[in-house]
Amino acid sequence: MIDAGVNLTSSQFDKDREQMLDRAREAGISNMLLIGCDLESSIASLSLAQTHGFCSTVGVHPHDAKDAPRDLIKQLHEIAKSSEVVAIGECGLDFNRDFSPRPVQERICSEQLGLAQQLSMPVYLHERDAHTRLQALLSEVQVNGVLHCFTGDKQALKYYLDYGLMIGVTGWVCDERRGQQLRELIQYIPDDRLLIETDAPYLLPRTLKPKPKSRRNEPAYLQAVAEQIALLKDIEPSTVARHSTDNFMALFNVSEQGSKQ
Repeated sequence: MIDAGVNLTSSQFDKDREQMLDRAREAGISNMLLIGCDLESSIASLSLAQTHGFCSTVGVHPHDAKDAPRDLIKQLHEIAKSSEVVAIGECGLDFNRDFSPRPVQERICSEQLGLAQQLSMPVYLHERDAHTRLQALLSEVQVNGVLHCFTGDKQALKYYLDYGLMIGVTGWVCDERRGQQLRELIQYIPDDRLLIETDAPYLLPRTLKPKPKSRRNEPAYLQAVAEQIALLKDIEPSTVARHSTDNFMALFNVSEQGSKQ
């Protein structure tokens, strides 16, 4: 399996990052996409990807848009030259928490979408409570990529699929409290447009048994996401994993082990 989204630079992994990666390998995780959320974490994710044979993204999360430097695109462009970098992001809009002013979020997102189009690279998108505005920004470019950690409604799902994006599903689908809408929408995500991701260390699957002592999520728990999707689609978890792996390799043009094809 491939974990299509991991925040491996998180300080939550500082004490046992290598042991956590060993557990992931034992659980059958052959590759990971390491997420960059600002310039610092993008560089750190790239370094970890180079060390461990993974893939990474380069970008600025909407939460961090307010701190983006004036020469952001120039710096992102330079980092994106590395072969391990396969996507621009995590970029997008978050009108749920509004950690950055909305006009700033939109400007930084638009600039990154433009860079992705210029470089013909996929985008790794974040959107929460901002579907209408992200739709407007996407209408100005032609890019492919994935809507990471999808939590929207049916209208948003239809738009992102019609646009051509893949849909990233996390442990949110394992949450019987917050994830009910997503559970109902899983049937509308085509097999060839699905990616599974942990978004570790966040979104620990609530379906894990026995429940881990820590609330920290990690790539070794990706199987729980595959199992919940399989239950909702009435297929085997191995089928979900295979579809997601194939989709990942096709979208990011990499082998299962991480090298570019």
